[in-house]
Amino acid sequence: MIIEPSWSAAEHDRALDRLAARENFPVAARLLPARHRAGLRAVYGFARLVDDIGDQAPRGQRAKLLGLVDDDLDRVFAGRTPSLPQLRRLAPVVHAHGIPADPFRDLVRANRQDQVVNRYETFEELTEYCALSASPVGRMVLHLFRAYRPRLVAASDDVCTALQLIEHCQDVGEDYRDGRIYLPGEDLRRFGCAEDDLARPLTPTRLRGVLALEAGRARDLLDRGAAPLMEELTGWARIAVAGYVAGGRATLAALERGRYDVLAHRLRPRRAWLLAGWARGLGRGFERGRR
Repeated sequence: MIIEPSWSAAEHDRALDRLAARENFPVAARLLPARHRAGLRAVYGFARLVDDIGDQAPRGQRAKLLGLVDDDLDRVFAGRTPSLPQLRRLAPVVHAHGIPADPFRDLVRANRQDQVVNRYETFEELTEYCALSASPVGRMVLHLFRAYRPRLVAASDDVCTALQLIEHCQDVGEDYRDGRIYLPGEDLRRFGCAEDDLARPLTPTRLRGVLALEAGRARDLLDRGAAPLMEELTGWARIAVAGYVAGGRATLAALERGRYDVLAHRLRPRRAWLLAGWARGLGRGFERGRR
């Protein structure tokens, strides 16, 4: 969804909220203060813009449109007025929180990579892609909450990579129809999968084995990253990040409960699971250091 330049701020926010509702986790939960919701919406709006250009724009125009985003980022970081509405909403957030350019540039690079790379041979190659396509968002969020510290950056990278891997598991069929496979080639061969297994109406047992493997890797990353984040974050940052972690865990539970049959069903997290996991993640520290 490329937001129209003529849309009002309220129309922009409603459109983003509709998109955010489809995510596995609460993007900008209503319980957060307005100032935090506005920042998270601006970051999400940028990420959605770049992803939608990379996935939905006419193929012959994608490189040019991504170039326009890069040009607007130049304007933002030079203190000039950008052209695109998403960047105009983003600019004051960037300057208020001191968010550097690198995470935004990396998201554009990830979508440029999507135009020329559509297969990954190893899990390591896939996680290198996630370092461009997912980790930058977590780094932006840490800046928004003034919690950007090296230990937390590494933990956030793990959580964001996990969330991306979980989404790859959910979207196997859709990605394949778009000409992309985000499951490592060596793992597909190990389980005896052919590429046309990803186009079947029901998920073959051998492909479910690959999905279970990738989901297990995502779970390990999620657990590894969540521990230091929940230990060190306080206040609203802790509440927001706990929601992201809970969304990942609830989606993993949905995949397992659905026996990884992602080709026949859209396996999404149940709201009750997400809320319960959110509460557990916060534990006794819900009120600690609220800002």
